[in-house]
Amino acid sequence: MLVAIIQITIMIKKVLYIIAAVMATLVGLYPFIYFFIDRKFGLLQSKSDALLNNVFWNIEFYMHITLGGLALLIGWTQFIVKWRTNQLKLHRQIGKVYVTASLLSAVAGMYIALYATGGIIASLGFICLGITWFYTTLTAYIEIKNRRIVEHEKMMIFSYAACFSAVTLRVYLPLLIILFHDFVIAYLIVSWLCWIPNIIVAYFLVKQLQIRKDRIATNKIIAAISTLH
Repeated sequence: MLVAIIQITIMIKKVLYIIAAVMATLVGLYPFIYFFIDRKFGLLQSKSDALLNNVFWNIEFYMHITLGGLALLIGWTQFIVKWRTNQLKLHRQIGKVYVTASLLSAVAGMYIALYATGGIIASLGFICLGITWFYTTLTAYIEIKNRRIVEHEKMMIFSYAACFSAVTLRVYLPLLIILFHDFVIAYLIVSWLCWIPNIIVAYFLVKQLQIRKDRIATNKIIAAISTLH
C-alpha cells in the first residue's frame, strides 16, 4: 500500500512538472508575438500612446519581455536532476544565461512597473516581484560561486518561482476579469497574486529539499559508523 502511494505521488509530481514546463515554454515564446503583429493587444491595450511611443520605456519593455521569456524557457530544464548530472557543463552554461537574462529582466521589469496600470498598488506589487527575482537570482549565483550547492539549489527554486509569475499572471488575470468584470481591479489583484503564492510554494519545496538532504547526510553518517564495527 505504501509503495503504491509513493508511486502515485511520484507520478503526480512528474505530471505537474510536465504541465509547468509546457506552460513555461508557451508563455516564454509569447513575447515574440509583439515583434510580428500590432502591439495594441493584451496588456498593452491599457497603455497610452504617449507611453507606447516613449523610446526608453520601449527599450525596457522589450528587454523585460524577451529576456524574461528566455529565462522562463530555459529555467525549468535546470531542475531535471538526471540531465543536470550527466550534462554538468551544459547546465552551467545555461545557468549563466538564465542568471544574466533574469537579472536584466528583473531590473527592466522594476522600471516598467512604475507605469503599471492601476497606479501605486500595482506598481508596488510588480516592483516587489522584481526585487524578489533579482535578489534570489543574484544570491543563487553567489552561492554557487562559493560552492554552496544546496543553498544555490534553494535560491534557484525561489528565483524560478518568481520567474514563473509570468505564467501564473496569465492564468489568474482572465479569471479575475471574469470574476470582477473590471480589468483594473483584476490587474491590481494579480500584481500581487501572480507571485506571492509561487514564493509560498517555493518555500515548501525548499523545505522538502532540505529534508531529503538531511536524510541523505544521516544515512551516510550511519553507514560510516557501521563500517567501524
